Amino acid sequence: MPLDAVALSQALDEPLTLHSTLCRREAAAFQKAVRKPDELVVACTQERRLFSELSAQTEGAVPLDVRPIRFVNIRETGGWAREAQAATPKIAALLAAAHLPDPDPVPTVTYQSQGRLLIMGTLEAAERVAALVADVLDVTVLSTGGAGSQERRHPVLAGTVRQLTGWLGAFTLLRETSNPIDLDLCTRCNACVAACPEDAIGLDYQVDMARCQGHRACVAQCEVAGAIHFGRAPVTHTDTFDLVLDLRPSPAFTQHAPPQGYWHIQPGADPAALMAVVVELRGAVGEFEKPKFFEYKASICAHGRNGKVGCNACVDVCSASAITGDVKRQQIQVNPHLCVGCGTCTTVCPTGALSYAYPRTPDQGRKLHTLLSTYAKAGGQQAALLFHSQEAGAALLNELGRAAALVPPRQQPSGPVARIASLWRGQQAEADDGSLRGLPARVIPVPLWHTASVGLEMWLSALAHGASQVWVLMTGAEAPQYRSAVRAQMDVAQAILTGLGYSGQHLRLLEVRDARDLAELDAALAAPAAQGVAKPASFAIQSGKRTTLELALDHLVQQAPGRLQTQAATEGHTIALPAAAPLGSVVVNADACTLCLSCVSACPASALQDNPERPQLRFIEKNCVQCGLCVKTCPENALTLQPRLWVSEQRSRARIINEAQPYACVRCSKPFGTLKGIEAMLGKLGGHPMFRGDALERLKMCGDCRVVDIYSAPNETRITDL
Repeated sequence: MPLDAVALSQALDEPLTLHSTLCRREAAAFQKAVRKPDELVVACTQERRLFSELSAQTEGAVPLDVRPIRFVNIRETGGWAREAQAATPKIAALLAAAHLPDPDPVPTVTYQSQGRLLIMGTLEAAERVAALVADVLDVTVLSTGGAGSQERRHPVLAGTVRQLTGWLGAFTLLRETSNPIDLDLCTRCNACVAACPEDAIGLDYQVDMARCQGHRACVAQCEVAGAIHFGRAPVTHTDTFDLVLDLRPSPAFTQHAPPQGYWHIQPGADPAALMAVVVELRGAVGEFEKPKFFEYKASICAHGRNGKVGCNACVDVCSASAITGDVKRQQIQVNPHLCVGCGTCTTVCPTGALSYAYPRTPDQGRKLHTLLSTYAKAGGQQAALLFHSQEAGAALLNELGRAAALVPPRQQPSGPVARIASLWRGQQAEADDGSLRGLPARVIPVPLWHTASVGLEMWLSALAHGASQVWVLMTGAEAPQYRSAVRAQMDVAQAILTGLGYSGQHLRLLEVRDARDLAELDAALAAPAAQGVAKPASFAIQSGKRTTLELALDHLVQQAPGRLQTQAATEGHTIALPAAAPLGSVVVNADACTLCLSCVSACPASALQDNPERPQLRFIEKNCVQCGLCVKTCPENALTLQPRLWVSEQRSRARIINEAQPYACVRCSKPFGTLKGIEAMLGKLGGHPMFRGDALERLKMCGDCRVVDIYSAPNETRITDL
């Protein structure tokens, strides 16, 4: 790698000493460093295990639980690329980000497994797997047919699966038994099998009712055991298990991300896949923890109000079926045991009621700011952030870097590097011809737990802080709805940037499934830079989604190309946005609206407001999240949503979107409603027998005068008299 120690020292504001063989001949330098209490970053992920063991074996080393070692890869992501000579700013940025303190720990979710395993499938297949795990797991088999061994080493259940719910350590099986043979009473003597003239009883000891002709010879043979009874009513059973292995053709869970503790293997699947599951099963006993990936603030949730469902984005996008709506409580319910931590729900949430916590948004924002500011300080320009998963995505980038190291012979350096490249080429001749470029010097990789966990506000903040582009790399392991959601959010962000006058494509979803598509990835990463801001922002990314989004928008508007910026500041400018946008306006049909103000009580973001002094409907566009609750609540169907970005100072101020002439009480002249509303009510109720004479006149009075008028009528029957 062509590393420039002087330039890196200047960018990081600390002296650096280069070690080219730190894990071998220069190990003493590492041992010296681990004895000091300072923060320690090792720019090598390949030898993570070796360095960790060396630290543990070094006398006087600071324990890893007191001062952990942070690892960062600068080789495949910077040093092994066609543009390695220009990658110093990126390498400095990666090293600076690695020096950041670890995010605060998040709450955890606990699972308890005692090893009670349910295997569902044919007896033969179930017994083969049971033999591999029975020494550590308590196995129960739910038979779906077949002929197993005569000796039953495990409990065998029968019946139709009605429902399977739960997760690791807490699965509940609901099954219904209606077969004439009760397996709990059956002694497996085979007398019924031999006696049945239609061969309707197999070695699974269940009667095939389609073949049974009703001779009942089996009942006579089973008289002593009493296991066969054709008049038995269906019985529902509930069983609990810690683990489930499903060997049936169709899985019990159809969502993209099944619960932890559940595995489905198709009959006839690759034996290697089955053995991998067996290994996981054998280790699935004990107590397990995972992060609680999300935080939920019900007070700003736009899911439901007044019995109406508005925003359902998180429920629709969740691939684990972990989110359900609760309209009665006007909020959603998230099951942390089912959540897999993809974070897509937080990406599509318009209000920020759901926020990602692994890491939290301010921690992620601090990292992005450090990467971009260090990159710029070191002289880097037109940075492109590449968000990728820390497992599959990182592996792809490593493969790309290694493939890019296979430079053509005319470009090979001499000495040890040439010998290493030659050896690598010999091992990988069929996989790569040395033509790949690797990660460009301006592309900064950003690993995430899941690539769908960042969205609109984070992308725009990164662009406001100086990034030229934001790319998201997906590897095919993601649920289809995740890719759709990310594309929809990218369309919104790109529409904003294009509408503000920034040229080029700023956001892109890269889909590469495995190393066979490295050439496609390599070509995509060579895309030209897009126009960025002239002056990077300095604001800190906040925990509130809407706050961060507004900060990013404000800076992007301020830095927008001059003509549009001047026009927007003086007369306002509107940018039409796609339907998925969490920004926009509400359009009122003034002819239909009666100013009942039911939309005001339904709005979760206080975008719609009333005026206590006059019959007015006011609107603050900055607050609107386009959830649609107002549209669904309006009894007159007078409201429609208009996704847009209004580039104007008026966007953050209340404006009147409808008002009406007040209706004055016919008795005291106090305004108590709108002229249109009272007239509409009189028109609908005027012909009703309950509103004849004085009763109709009272509808024209305010509430106080109506009560006084009722009690001043001497001959009128009142509700209190009945």
